[in-house]
Amino acid sequence: MKEFWTSLASLLGVLAFCQTLLQVMFPPELRVASLHFLNYIINKANEIRHKNRERLLYIHSRRGLLYSRGHPWESEPFKHPSTFDTLAMDPERKRDIVEDLRYFAAGQAFYQRAGRAWNRVYLLYGSPGTGKSSMIAAMANFLGYDIYQLELPHVHTNSELRKLLMNTSSKSIVVVITGTDCSVNLSNRSEAPYATPPRSYYDPGAPEATRGSEDGNNSMVTPSGLFNFTHGLWSCCGSERIFVLTTNHIEKLDPAFLERSRINMRIHMSYCSYPALKILLHNYLGSAAEDLSEVVSSELREAVEKAKMTPADISEVLIENRRNKERAVSELLEVLRARAENEKYELNTMEEEEEKEEQEEREKRTLESPKEGSDCGDDSCKVEEDDEEKKAI
Repeated sequence: MKEFWTSLASLLGVLAFCQTLLQVMFPPELRVASLHFLNYIINKANEIRHKNRERLLYIHSRRGLLYSRGHPWESEPFKHPSTFDTLAMDPERKRDIVEDLRYFAAGQAFYQRAGRAWNRVYLLYGSPGTGKSSMIAAMANFLGYDIYQLELPHVHTNSELRKLLMNTSSKSIVVVITGTDCSVNLSNRSEAPYATPPRSYYDPGAPEATRGSEDGNNSMVTPSGLFNFTHGLWSCCGSERIFVLTTNHIEKLDPAFLERSRINMRIHMSYCSYPALKILLHNYLGSAAEDLSEVVSSELREAVEKAKMTPADISEVLIENRRNKERAVSELLEVLRARAENEKYELNTMEEEEEKEEQEEREKRTLESPKEGSDCGDDSCKVEEDDEEKKAI
């Protein structure tokens, strides 16, 4: 492999020299065509080098310290095996995502012509275990991009967030873990007190009162601080970057994250469906998944739609029984049926509780309303009661 990269580097050097030589020696009519051909070869060689290089996973400092060489990111080799072929998801939905990624990667001319930053923002949402991390790894492996994992609770201000993002490279995926899954509060930022922010590792000696975001909020990271970098003026700092926002609870997410102008594609990572189950069976059991009888397939289809199990939970069942494929299928069917019964029980219990609450509310309104059959208003009834008291005296 080392010899291959050495040869490729030498080839690129020769091609660069040929470019210079063509500009000097060849007539203009031959020079243009030759330069186009050489540029095509150089671009293809760069693509091959980028695709085959070792990809990296970057994490940022959590302890207020800079890493080696004054850089806020530390990298580790990224060797996650997830691909779109092994990703447990509806095949049609996967095809849509792959096509969107392919058009983005080849869209430099389009974004330049349209006057837009060459960025794209995805929102991944769903319960834990539905495959959000596997989706991100599959995207990185498909495009050959590095990954930057950004946890917002460890970023103190919009200014620090901007500096972190400015230190990310092109051809990368920036994974933003939102506050609904961590300790930072992005859902009620208008109600948060203006507390003193923690000390910044970018300028430890600076007064705390002078540090903060450009919008004057020193105590927290705001959605505008992120989207100013994806769609605002700071979006020109780098190109060919994908931002992936992840959350387990989309209903708790700040509405600013849901605006169509800021999110290019929403991807719901749902519970395991039957098409996704077939992919898992093929991943863990091989060809045995395709040899299932129609009866077993029908039972699995019915059970998985009712069970509401995540791909991660189903994978664990298959891994535990992978040595015996028939046992793995039967065990999975039992687990799915048990989960479906549990879901049914919980649904019935929830409906009974809601019905009970509605009944109590109706009884409460009945007690608070005037007695039935009363022909007088409140004032007239009060007058009649006063007359009766006087007669008794």
